[in-house]
Amino acid sequence: MSPSRYDLKYQVDIQDWINTICLVAILLVVGFGSAQAQNRQELESKRKQLLREIEETTTRLSQTRKDKAAALDRYFTLKKQIKNRQQLIITLRAELDFAEASIQRANEVVDALEQDVVDLKQEYANTLRSAYRSSINKSSLAFLFAAEDFNDLFLRWQYIRQYNEYRQRQARLIIETQEMLIGKAEQLAERKIEKEQLLISQEEQQIILNKELADKDQLLSKLKVSESKLAANLEDQQEAHAALNATIERIIREEMAEQRRASRNASSLTASTEKEEAVKNVATDRRLSVSFENLKGALPWPVKSGKIIKKYGRQPHPNIQTIQITNNGIDIESEARARVFAIYDGKVVGLRYIPGYQNTVILQHGTYYSVYSNLEEVFVGRGDEVNADQALGRLSKDKPEVHFEVWKEKQRMNPTLWVKPL
Repeated sequence: MSPSRYDLKYQVDIQDWINTICLVAILLVVGFGSAQAQNRQELESKRKQLLREIEETTTRLSQTRKDKAAALDRYFTLKKQIKNRQQLIITLRAELDFAEASIQRANEVVDALEQDVVDLKQEYANTLRSAYRSSINKSSLAFLFAAEDFNDLFLRWQYIRQYNEYRQRQARLIIETQEMLIGKAEQLAERKIEKEQLLISQEEQQIILNKELADKDQLLSKLKVSESKLAANLEDQQEAHAALNATIERIIREEMAEQRRASRNASSLTASTEKEEAVKNVATDRRLSVSFENLKGALPWPVKSGKIIKKYGRQPHPNIQTIQITNNGIDIESEARARVFAIYDGKVVGLRYIPGYQNTVILQHGTYYSVYSNLEEVFVGRGDEVNADQALGRLSKDKPEVHFEVWKEKQRMNPTLWVKPL
């Protein structure tokens, strides 16, 4: 007897059902794995950034610990360290929770697939019973020889061969998918152990940091006791700031007056050579102004690496909260002995030593000016033409902070709006 059409259709339906199971399982693993990898990378990236900041702050703490006069800097550096450390632990816990959720999800898929295998075995049994009813009993050879003619024999042989092939292929796919999911679960379990160990390490560091927090409280007490000294120090800082501001404004006024004289001379000169030179200088200043302005928000930083520690504008004093201070620029903390670079082509129009700000270099870019203070060494001289990214000087080893300002004629600008975002 030939296999019935029902049996053949039943076999095809089973095969389609198995294919669907495998496809869904693989899509679950691939899709879930892709999303998991993306989120994991984001968390890892955040963790690495926090670790870099903690390392930088640790270096800063080490430096301020050696300097007894840097109590205030140490106090705020400790506060920043504590905040970063706590944020790091939160990030690590999020990574740990994410890994646990990934493991649970993978295990659920494995369990579901195991149940599918059980169901598949039952379907196989039904298929075998159907095959038995179609005269495929214990002997496939007898089933073949029971064919009525050659065409029937060929159909029976093809039926048996396709049945065996698809059963072996689907069973192999199920096993491979199971192994893949189990491997995924093992990988996530290893990652969970890694995160747990890292979390333990960070919690141990938090204990150490709590001790430093106690040190911070002691420092704060000392600072409050010495508030009169701080006020005197603040007065000195304000005097230094006023001296810097007066120097900048005086130099800018002188340069603006010089530009006006040059513009008038360009129109009044009769000698062709002198007039041509004067016109050329005026045109250069205009070109620099326009090109500088067009690069707003895209100019390079004056140091190759660093972070802003004092922002632009009016703000509370870092220790005496009742006092407001004004910063005409931004203060960027960089590496010890770091070089300071020109942010754009220009001319050195000012070079002064100001107590509290060390050496100050002022560059002119047409009607715009950039100011670089706290330079321990200076590599340029007044009147020098400099190019963008040319080294102007070097910061000190003990306090590598550059005070950076941008002016448009006599108007102060917010430097953070002119340089590239960090």
